[in-house]
Amino acid sequence: MNDSEPLIVRIPADVARPDKIAYGFTARQLAILAVTGALASSVYYVFRQVVPVVVIAAVVLPLVALGAALALGRRDGLTLDRFTLAAMLFLRSPTKVVAAPDGVTPPPRWCRLRGKLPAPLCLPVRAVRSDGALELADGGTVALVETSTLSFHLRTADEQASLVGAFGRWLNSLDATVQVLVRARPVDLAGLVEALEQRAEHLPHPALVRAAAEHANFLGQLNASQDLLARQVLVVIRDPHPPRGRRSTARDASAAVVLRQAVETQRALAALGVTAAVLNADAANRVLTECLDPDGWHPAGIARPDELISGLEA
Repeated sequence: MNDSEPLIVRIPADVARPDKIAYGFTARQLAILAVTGALASSVYYVFRQVVPVVVIAAVVLPLVALGAALALGRRDGLTLDRFTLAAMLFLRSPTKVVAAPDGVTPPPRWCRLRGKLPAPLCLPVRAVRSDGALELADGGTVALVETSTLSFHLRTADEQASLVGAFGRWLNSLDATVQVLVRARPVDLAGLVEALEQRAEHLPHPALVRAAAEHANFLGQLNASQDLLARQVLVVIRDPHPPRGRRSTARDASAAVVLRQAVETQRALAALGVTAAVLNADAANRVLTECLDPDGWHPAGIARPDELISGLEA
């Protein structure tokens, strides 16, 4: 292959797409269609002697349509059968949950309870360590690495080949479970506009004052007219051998392993020109807070649940 030829390979967005077995259908789709066809055939052969064909068709056709919709339909990136199952599980799940790691304490016998008790809130993360590692509820340990992005299409063919080779070497060096999470979060420029307006008054030249005011006006119009999003890329590194039990030494050793692998990932991605940083405890806590409440307001200096607040500002 010519070295100057650009490295362009089309990769489907759904990399976990199941294989198609026959007639362009997957095994799941064939199973749903086969069960639907068997039920429709059973209804026809059982009732064809005693029920008119029109009545049988009125019963069978909606059944066939439902089976075809479950097999072929999609909603929000999910197949319709999985979406329906998720909707049923969501409707059956409790709507009121509270943070109760040891379970919800029932009221005394003399207290009359109206309704149901709230269910305990089960989160995948049990604690955020002071070194930045996350202790999971199932006993695992995770470290987070926040990375920047780079422009691949603006590079030459040789630069693209170098980037692909460096990225491949990082992938081949992995000996742990790694997840790359790309999330978009809303951005509010109101604070930046206010800061520009306050600092514009102290600029030394009137032209700078006008430029700052025009820039603040532009940012204000942009913030009011568009839904601004910021893209964040996180590399989640998990210990392949999670500690067993609740001993502090095992948890410390597991946290040291994932943090060392996070530092190695940071160095490997730096060879690609990607700015990476291992998240400390405050940054990891902020990321988890934003994931649980993406539309809420979360100040940067929020305290952790186990952190003592020594003073308050008016």
